Amino acid sequence: MSSTIRAVQIPEINGPLGLTDLTRPEPGASQVRITVEACGVCHSDHNIARGDFGDGPFPLTPGHEIAGRIDAVGAGVDGWERGDRVAVGWFGGNCGHCLTCREGDQINCINGQVPGVSYQGGYAEALVVPVSALARIPDGLSAVEAAPMGCAGVTVFNALRRTSAWPGDLVAILGLGGLGHLAVQFAHKMGFNTAVIARGPGKESLARELGADHYIDSTAQNVAQALQALGGAKVVLATITEPSAMSPAIDGLRARGEFVVVGASPEKLEVSPYQLISGQKTLRGHASGTSREVEETLRFAAQSGVRAMVEVAPLDDAPQAFSKMLVGDARFRMVLTTGL
Repeated sequence: MSSTIRAVQIPEINGPLGLTDLTRPEPGASQVRITVEACGVCHSDHNIARGDFGDGPFPLTPGHEIAGRIDAVGAGVDGWERGDRVAVGWFGGNCGHCLTCREGDQINCINGQVPGVSYQGGYAEALVVPVSALARIPDGLSAVEAAPMGCAGVTVFNALRRTSAWPGDLVAILGLGGLGHLAVQFAHKMGFNTAVIARGPGKESLARELGADHYIDSTAQNVAQALQALGGAKVVLATITEPSAMSPAIDGLRARGEFVVVGASPEKLEVSPYQLISGQKTLRGHASGTSREVEETLRFAAQSGVRAMVEVAPLDDAPQAFSKMLVGDARFRMVLTTGL
């Protein structure tokens, strides 16, 4: 085995992506090394690169939608072996001893780690991760299929199953992008009466192909009125990143409906107290998911047929793939492969 690996590095905040050779990392106690087979390109990688999550370990290797195989096991590791197929997502490990961890709320660990922020990420041929970050990939899912589930997939799957909606309830997915196209599939497979809210008529056929029962064109229809005409949404899941486009959908909720935000943005969301008090509605955000929840997402996807729509590119083309993600040319997820 070579003593070096190929990896993508960003030298500094807002710096360019570039290919380089790095020393092959060795796992320490309670760590494993993963040979990376596929890594998704997430918009959060851009946020990390521009310093939104702190100055990080620059130069850094981004990537937190990772799928591959364990090729080395550190001291004190039980239950994991060389050759195991594993995924690592946004949840890159937790401390296990802070208050939120002790309460069983590991996703909000105050010492939580993120690949590409806390340590070098998955735009590489190999990386070292803590065992708490590992999720098993089930048979039936390729590495390319599994990688986006570590962040995009678990985010929407968890958000939907953590609501009070039951099969048959009206659940509206706001947006049909990288998160939204997965959310529609999960909502459909969970048995919800699924509506998609998107801009323009051009996305309706895709929305229905993915499982939508209803389509609302936000450029031609009053979103709230359209949802109320369907009986009011038990849940609206906002996967977009434009808060100004979120607000109109709040009034489409039924009594005790839930508005759940997974689309990250620093911009303010406008909502009046009256909108929430009338009908006793709930507004909340939702984070990604733990390694256990990634594993549950992967298992559900394998069983149900939910798949991300991806465009695959080799690791050497990471700068171009990153650019395509930024300008929206990728539909819907870019995934880098190493050929290993």
